[in-house]
Amino acid sequence: QVQLVESGGGLVQPGGSLRLSCAASGTIFSIYAMGWYRQAPGKQRELVATITSGGSTNYADSVKGRFTISRDNAKKTVYLQMNSLKPEDTAVYYCNADGVWTGATTDDYWGQGTQVTVSS
Repeated sequence: QVQLVESGGGLVQPGGSLRLSCAASGTIFSIYAMGWYRQAPGKQRELVATITSGGSTNYADSVKGRFTISRDNAKKTVYLQMNSLKPEDTAVYYCNADGVWTGATTDDYWGQGTQVTVSS
């Protein structure tokens, strides 16, 4: 069974930094893309950043220049370095693994979410 476990959320002041991590576990032969999405209260879930197994990245315009996504394929882990945080970054951040090949199926998986709160 594939699981994604996130860590690193918390409370930070505006202008501060946080680093999120998400580790995939289970019988996994390959993962095409990993990424981060977020959902603020009363809003739809939105893409933050994604990275493919080859290292190609994609960012939401609202986080370009402030957030950096990276990935360790050997550890099946994706990171999100968030700098210059703003109150509008406050949300539950979800990890996603797209195109997970288990040897039997190819599916997408989501983590349970981690809260990021930016407030003074």
